[in-house]
Amino acid sequence: MAFSQIRPQTVLHVATLIAMAFALWMMFVWVPTDINQGVVQRILYIHVPVAWVSMVAIIGVAAASVLYLKTKNERWDRLAVSMAEVGVMFGAVMLISGMIWAKPVWEVWWTGEAKLTTALILFFIYIAYLMFRAYFPAGDQRMRLSAIIAIIGAIDTPIIYYASVLWQEAHPPLIVGPVAEEENLVAAEIGLTLLVSVIAFTFLFFSLLSARLGLARMESEYEVLKFRIAASIAGSGQ
Repeated sequence: MAFSQIRPQTVLHVATLIAMAFALWMMFVWVPTDINQGVVQRILYIHVPVAWVSMVAIIGVAAASVLYLKTKNERWDRLAVSMAEVGVMFGAVMLISGMIWAKPVWEVWWTGEAKLTTALILFFIYIAYLMFRAYFPAGDQRMRLSAIIAIIGAIDTPIIYYASVLWQEAHPPLIVGPVAEEENLVAAEIGLTLLVSVIAFTFLFFSLLSARLGLARMESEYEVLKFRIAASIAGSGQ
């Protein structure tokens, strides 16, 4: 097979596989065990990237929704719902991994602190968006109203990011970004592993999104074909 015949999705999937394999090696083999938290600290190399992806994904859902409202092109709506379906999985892993880390470190599975609560709200926003899509009758009104839900839901992302700064509760402080404090900088090995993990899980998100978009296109083609068959049968019956 010539290189020009290789599908971009195949390249993306292979790159994702390589990136994830390298990130897992760094998480569980290369990076030293944290002297304070012990081996449980390694779960943060999963928790932080999936939290990042789940927050970025809802912004992507909102952006695609805005483009749908502006253009009325259903491709943007398919992109929005596909991103939401993938994003909700990362949101679930974010919550579960966070609780697994919290139990030995905080001695509780869950607290009501601001960052955890706003992250849970983000997960519920995903669920609300997808449930609305599932149960509201198909059509332009469903796409418009779900777009509004996504746009409102994206407001939660900056709140999650700044929560540990605004409320300064038990959650670890920010180590990256515009409001991270210099004294909170982590060791080079930990920082590098987090960076590689974020890149790998971002690749994983786009790889899953690519697969979901392909399925969404097939679903759309199936609906068009089903409508045409039904119209043909109705026409022949007359």
